[in-house]
Amino acid sequence: MSKIKKAFENGKAFIAFVTAGDPNLEASEKIIREVARGGADLIEIGIPFSDPIAEGPVIQNASVRALSAGTTTDRVFELVKKIRKDIDLPMVFMTYTNLVYSYGKEAFFAHCRELSMDGIILPDLPYEEKEELHDAAKAEGIDLISMIAPTSEDRITRIAKEAEGFLYVVSSLGVTGVRSEIKTDLKSILEVVRTATDLPAAVGFGISTQEQAKKISAYSDGVIVGSAIVKLIEAYGEEAAPYVYEYVKGMKDAVTSQETE
Repeated sequence: MSKIKKAFENGKAFIAFVTAGDPNLEASEKIIREVARGGADLIEIGIPFSDPIAEGPVIQNASVRALSAGTTTDRVFELVKKIRKDIDLPMVFMTYTNLVYSYGKEAFFAHCRELSMDGIILPDLPYEEKEELHDAAKAEGIDLISMIAPTSEDRITRIAKEAEGFLYVVSSLGVTGVRSEIKTDLKSILEVVRTATDLPAAVGFGISTQEQAKKISAYSDGVIVGSAIVKLIEAYGEEAAPYVYEYVKGMKDAVTSQETE
């Protein structure tokens, strides 16, 4: 059974994204372990894909580096198997629909169950077409995480009512990436979400600073950070793990400090 709810049981959640295999699989293992040690409540592990349409340049380049280093879906599974020996945090994969289909959806989700993965995020899977993969995921106990964007409008309630695990609320229009300012009326979106579901809702896309994390976690159930972490990995390569730890710890502290004020 999914452990995703555990990420939100002790207050506001900090969710971290890392592209598996960036800069290589050995370094990724160290980085993911430091993300966990730094206090992340849930870890998104990106399976690199050749055409990640929802991603900005930072994460696109991470996929290129990972693929160039020989990362495959099976090697990502092997990486997670190692990590799962001593890290029991909730974890989800983030990748693209074509990768799941090309691997074989039943086989893919069976591997997810064997690895004690809790869910999957597929940014290119429209809400109206999710049933194509939902049954295969559900059969293996894997939550299919729904995303709500500022453009979802009258679809927000429908998406929220059928959501699993947690809701990924997209903070801004466009692709992933660090933003200096987030202008979307997230409070209104979250108010609509909460009329439709009791599931936690975490906000992602563009969050990079402790100030942003603290502000957004004041009215959401958690924050999701990807590009800012990946930028550290891009900058420090195989030596990135301690820098990622310090960053994650600072962001988790910011989210936690909001709870006590």
